[in-house]
Amino acid sequence: MSLPSYSYSNLSAFQASFVSPLLRLIVLCKFSVILSSSIAAQTLTIAAAADLTPLESALSAHSKAPVTWSFGSSGLLARQIRSGAPFDLYLSANEDFVQQLAKDGLLVPGSVRSYATGRIGLWSPTGAIKTLKDLTRPEVRHIALPNPQHAPYGVAARAILQKAGLWEVLQPKIVLAENVRQAYEFAHTGNADAVLTSWTLLQNQGGTLLPEKDHAPIRQSGGVVRGCRNEKAARAFLDFLTSPAGQQILAKFGLSPAR
Repeated sequence: MSLPSYSYSNLSAFQASFVSPLLRLIVLCKFSVILSSSIAAQTLTIAAAADLTPLESALSAHSKAPVTWSFGSSGLLARQIRSGAPFDLYLSANEDFVQQLAKDGLLVPGSVRSYATGRIGLWSPTGAIKTLKDLTRPEVRHIALPNPQHAPYGVAARAILQKAGLWEVLQPKIVLAENVRQAYEFAHTGNADAVLTSWTLLQNQGGTLLPEKDHAPIRQSGGVVRGCRNEKAARAFLDFLTSPAGQQILAKFGLSPAR
């Protein structure tokens, strides 16, 4: 026995009053999915070293597309890109991570650019710690550093302490953070008595800028992620970052020119 088939004309006016809104709802849902996909494709997604956190608003204002930032240590962000994270642009505090991703075919050929050189600063919540020697004081119980295993600023901070002959002496006091921002937060919240971290986070806090001759240059580079949704906007953003106007913003927040 075959089942009866119904067309829209078979329905009563009462039934049609329910079907019509349902059809409109289906159409609206499909339109919303298409619109959401379009917005996602237009949004520029940037994986950025945490030292760029204070620059988020200033840099986003010059993007031709809406920007979504994902801040973290350069090493961990590189791992996420290797795992297929949907970033459009990678801004690293370590050019080696960028060069390795490019070598492995994970960045768009020819897109890699150096955009800045980072600096290290020393800061304490009380303002009493002005020099590296001050870190040896008995009242300084915890010193925050970015983890050298995946944070370039951590590598530089360790080199500075080694150059000063203080690394071994201070090791029992050192607390490692995932990135430069977390290291700053450890000190800012009182969980550490002092911090060595990116100057971008300290330059308006009354910190001490440490000599760059005491560590290898923190060369910061970026590249467009291969297969990304918004390559055009990513390239445009990187172009701005390396332009005179972009370099002026970076300098204002404590970064030196690329070299």
